[in-house]
Amino acid sequence: MKRLFDLVLLALAGCVLLIPVLVVAALVRLTSKGPALYWSDRVGRNNLIFKMPKFRSMRVGTPAVATHLLADPASYLTPIGSFLRKSSIDELPQLWSILKGDMSFVGPRPALFNQQDLIDLRTSEGVHKLVPGLTGWAQVNGRDELPISDKVRLDVVYLQQQSMRLDIWILWLTFVKVLRRDGVSH
Repeated sequence: MKRLFDLVLLALAGCVLLIPVLVVAALVRLTSKGPALYWSDRVGRNNLIFKMPKFRSMRVGTPAVATHLLADPASYLTPIGSFLRKSSIDELPQLWSILKGDMSFVGPRPALFNQQDLIDLRTSEGVHKLVPGLTGWAQVNGRDELPISDKVRLDVVYLQQQSMRLDIWILWLTFVKVLRRDGVSH
């Protein structure tokens, strides 16, 4: 049922977002050197690595680490990178990962391949069995502001209480938070 929901929502989103996605891709290319998309190695269901696309908001050559680990994240941003991140527009190419089945609309956010502390904690709590999501319970309850232990605690709550009703609620809260730009640190 969840996969069917993802595919129906993806079809609707694709109809609405096709032109904006093409415009953003062109803007990324016009405002900085390099490709429009950045393909990040991420940890998926059962800790399998997959390639997740995002609109490139950082300059080519930025270290592949979580943004909060960079000494001065703002110095790596492209001219439109801050806008892409604060508006969450950089996440739109992940619709491809949903189409492929590597991600769902709702689930724990996929960890970077080198976030071993997050991966280990999620594995010990059974969260690694979930398909990662474009948004999730931790995203709507703090996003970048949460320490890893709190993110995993919220991921466990989602694991234990997941339902279509909760997914719809999380999608609604995500929409509201994106409009308000809540919880974005870079």
